[in-house]
Amino acid sequence: MTTDIEQTVANASVAKRPRRASTILTDRTCQKRVTERTKIYDRKCRGLYVSIIPAGIATFNYKFTDPTTGKQRSTVLGVYNPETFTVEDARSKVYALKALAPAALAEQLRQTKALLTKRGKTVDEVIAERIAWMKTPVLKADGEMRPRLEAWENTASHLRRFLSPRLGKTLASDVTKQDIATLSNDIVAGKFGKPSVSNARHMRKAASGLFNWAAEAGRDYVTASPCVNLPKLDAEHPRTRVLSEDEIRIFWHGLDRDNLPWDRRTRLALKFELVTMLRPREMLGAHRDELFDLDGANPRFDVPLKRVKKRRTIQQPLSSLAVEIIRQALTSEDQHFVFESPVYPGQPLHRKAMADALRGTMNEKCKGKTKTPGLCELLGLKPFTPHDLRRTAATLAGDLGFHDAWIAKCLDHAATSKTDVVVPTVTGRVYNHSKRMKEKRAVLDGVAAELRRIIGEPVGLSRAA
Repeated sequence: MTTDIEQTVANASVAKRPRRASTILTDRTCQKRVTERTKIYDRKCRGLYVSIIPAGIATFNYKFTDPTTGKQRSTVLGVYNPETFTVEDARSKVYALKALAPAALAEQLRQTKALLTKRGKTVDEVIAERIAWMKTPVLKADGEMRPRLEAWENTASHLRRFLSPRLGKTLASDVTKQDIATLSNDIVAGKFGKPSVSNARHMRKAASGLFNWAAEAGRDYVTASPCVNLPKLDAEHPRTRVLSEDEIRIFWHGLDRDNLPWDRRTRLALKFELVTMLRPREMLGAHRDELFDLDGANPRFDVPLKRVKKRRTIQQPLSSLAVEIIRQALTSEDQHFVFESPVYPGQPLHRKAMADALRGTMNEKCKGKTKTPGLCELLGLKPFTPHDLRRTAATLAGDLGFHDAWIAKCLDHAATSKTDVVVPTVTGRVYNHSKRMKEKRAVLDGVAAELRRIIGEPVGLSRAA
């Protein structure tokens, strides 16, 4: 016998059961904007419904009862398109399916399941596949096997740091343009650490590559990339930090102090960047086999293309000051790398070693406090980065009167003009393979001579103590 309480609970359960939305589907219904996935069933054609997602994509489906199992199943009919696949087209397809034999309908379901498997991946799953694809070794033009995208670590970092925490559990096909724009705004606003337009720009680039890759034929994890027509980001202001002559003098002589917590080769590497204008990644891997004619009249350093940003070999002339730094760094005949790691013998310094040495390492327990003070702090200098050393050297060369095109060659930048005459890009890319060694050597020798003048007298060390 049912009690009054049990009857009341049963009635309440029936009352709370949600009713399935049903209406007569029209093309206008399929264009409806929604904030979450919405299913609308067609009252005119039993079993037909449209599933609309926030991205604005409406997909027609047919739900029916499998006569062999007695269970309800569904199959995808297609994506709404006002020109090629309308509501009437979907109804016609349902009528045709109802006339099919059970075996034919089962084959249709099998194909549908395969399609849903492809489109049912989360953003985290797609990120994992993308990273594995990027770092897969492939044969490069120089005959070496290296990752398909050699800068994959940077791209992977932006995907993992920004996209994964916010959208990782979301189906890739459900990510909208609004999701990417909101994430971008939050990065700029500082909700992922320090406010950064640059990080937002890098996130967009990484996400765009991810979704374009996911939409390629054979994957079809998404129908289209949501990284289109996003609001423009504010312009980034280029860095302008250049060390003054006093700062160069303090920096240079300060690096020779014996009471610094940073190893000698890291400090020599910082001097080497100022003297050669090379990027940290290009110079930190310097091997004995890449150095030529150190005792001759034309010493040089050949940087292989795999370490160069533009993936082209650099032949960098070495000034007498650069050769002196190399000899100080090479302390034994068994040392293969000029700037060998103090932690991992036989390996070069890590690409971030110079930046860490300048700014110091952070204390994870006490935010904002350094665990090991950086060289800028120890020497009493306004903070700067390794890249600022390149800019400082280029500025010295400009002040000495060298032409911008020559300085650009030393920096491995593409020079497109000289004496106000525009040079076609194809000339530099295809036909002119000259390294302009004479011009580069003149610039670097001039910078070395100017540095010798600046550091000639060790003044200002009282400030650095």
